[in-house]
Amino acid sequence: MTSGNASGRRAWAAVDIGGTKIAAGLVDDTGRILERTRVATPAGARAVLDAVAGLVHDLCLHADRLGVTVRAAGVGAPGVIDPATATVRSATDILPGWAGTPVGDELRRRTGLPIAVANDVRVAAVGTAQDPAVAPHREVLHVSIGTGVGGALLRHGAAWPGPHASSGEVAHLLVPAHGAIPCGCGRRDHLEAVVAGPAIAAAYAERRAVDVLPLTEVVGRMRAGDRGADAVIRAAGRLLGRALAGLVAAVDVDAVTLGGGVALNVVEFTDEARAAFRAEALPPLRSVPVLVPATGADIALLGAARLARGAVAGHRRNDTASAGEHA
Repeated sequence: MTSGNASGRRAWAAVDIGGTKIAAGLVDDTGRILERTRVATPAGARAVLDAVAGLVHDLCLHADRLGVTVRAAGVGAPGVIDPATATVRSATDILPGWAGTPVGDELRRRTGLPIAVANDVRVAAVGTAQDPAVAPHREVLHVSIGTGVGGALLRHGAAWPGPHASSGEVAHLLVPAHGAIPCGCGRRDHLEAVVAGPAIAAAYAERRAVDVLPLTEVVGRMRAGDRGADAVIRAAGRLLGRALAGLVAAVDVDAVTLGGGVALNVVEFTDEARAAFRAEALPPLRSVPVLVPATGADIALLGAARLARGAVAGHRRNDTASAGEHA
């Protein structure tokens, strides 16, 4: 499925697998996104892999029309990803049946391209580091609030996975609240059970004794004057801010970045999180900026493209090592 154009112009297939949608883009060496596409996330690991391969195929066709060559694909995937094998070590029920999936091997077989895979939030964090407002900061905590909650630690623009590849798994922080729905791991006293988009929507439904509505409708009701919606959204933002204050005290970063659909689209939530962070943080840490990068929804694709470039560099190193062994 490799792009067949023989020109020297390169591009990278970038994929972000989410609980509700799979987004993909064609990114050139300057970081410009040449093409975007997406599909709804299907049920089952095999169907997800087929959908990703289909998106990469479409991007390769578009690259041919533009006269560029797709050299590799970078994929941000949910769960704890083994850095050596690109297999999902563990995952929550946000993507049922995902744990144990050999994502790298399966996508290499389906696409014929070099494939690099990493945790989706960690990939987005790497994309965040390319934002002009974030780039000057050397130690960054990135937190994503969307269908689920995730995080990553950046050091000099690179994600630090930790010895168990679980650095940044902030979804499972214990919080002094009981979520209206469980965290992906099943507990209701975790951060994800309170501040993720579905959790906020469920909390509103519980408060008003109505069926669960999409978060976008809850936000619309808040902006139309619904005090119950306003209270639920702002309470979730405050809880996030308090959690961030504790996290920054523990890891001592010089910036926090927020991503994901809730942080990007619900300014009232984000403002509440910032205010709570400043109120709760230790005095030396109150000046740490809490940033929402202007690159916004593109950060996942920019990070995946950078991951893809690393896949090609890794192949070159391996080829050179193999040549040396057989010389």
